Amino acid sequence: MQRWITGFAVTTLMFVSAVSAQAESSSGPYKVTKTAKVGGAGGFDYVYADAAGRKLYVARTGPTPRINVFNLDTLEPAGEIPNVGAHGAVVSTKSNHGFASSKPITMFDAKTLAPIKTIEVEGNPDGLLYDAVNDRVYVLSHRAPNATVINAADGSIVGTIDLGGAPEQAVSDGKGHIYVDIEDKDNIAVVDAKTMAVTAHYDLTGKGGTCAGLAMDVKNRILFASCRNPQNMVILNADDGTIITTLPIGQGTDGAAFNPATMEAFSSQGDGTLTVIKENSPTTFAVEQNVETMKGAKTLTLDSKTNRILLIAAEFGAPPTPVPAGGRPGRGPMIPDSFSIVVVGK
Repeated sequence: MQRWITGFAVTTLMFVSAVSAQAESSSGPYKVTKTAKVGGAGGFDYVYADAAGRKLYVARTGPTPRINVFNLDTLEPAGEIPNVGAHGAVVSTKSNHGFASSKPITMFDAKTLAPIKTIEVEGNPDGLLYDAVNDRVYVLSHRAPNATVINAADGSIVGTIDLGGAPEQAVSDGKGHIYVDIEDKDNIAVVDAKTMAVTAHYDLTGKGGTCAGLAMDVKNRILFASCRNPQNMVILNADDGTIITTLPIGQGTDGAAFNPATMEAFSSQGDGTLTVIKENSPTTFAVEQNVETMKGAKTLTLDSKTNRILLIAAEFGAPPTPVPAGGRPGRGPMIPDSFSIVVVGK
């Protein structure tokens, strides 16, 4: 009996401590400043802010695939690119050409949203990275080839890259290096942008696994890898892969961003939280806040002009029953017109 009481007391203290820590981390400068229910049927994955062009791109899949475009300042509809089933889109700051990760790739005019052409690629286009250094777009795929490199000026294919695994998110250091988190191998691939060759893999085993988000402090040469298992933000040196520290994040991350104006890294999670990590110095980091956003808001984008974070999510009904033997509960149907853009700011 005494053992049970002692164990209960310890458990209670742990619970109270956990609640206190959560309450403390939930308080901070950030909050949801706007939730725009823009509606529309269909699935969704990535969201992309064109800070210079003041447009927000959301790819929708389903019976009526399209790229929905919104005014980045007001979130009012700003156009649509119809009949494009993609995971996401990016825009070249030099040519104003946009690219959607459909199959084939759709190239469009970012000013008029008019399609320019389609580009046949192999693999299964998913994530995208635009690198302004050489005005190229990197199309990521879980199937080989893992990356297809496209010249943003004319849409020609420059080459392909074998990353050694399934890529999720990529970043550029602005100096000729591309970093890609490899979700199924628990590492980060380092790519020489000039030769399009992988020069290293930074192992994250035990510190962070199934990493789905990647961001970078370019000035201080620091990478932030948001991982699902363990649920950590792994912070490491971009030059040699040395792990500086790890910090806890929420469940189901699928995106990360870094804002050099505020020296903060962000990880969005499907559990409806946005973890904010403050870089106090190149060697000192802390979880500044866990912001409650919206269930399922697992991808994000940074508006570098306003320092706002934008996320996308929708509400879903009860999952179907009964659950198949040996299976997991599926996701229920999307509630009509519940698709939303969630804005987080100070």
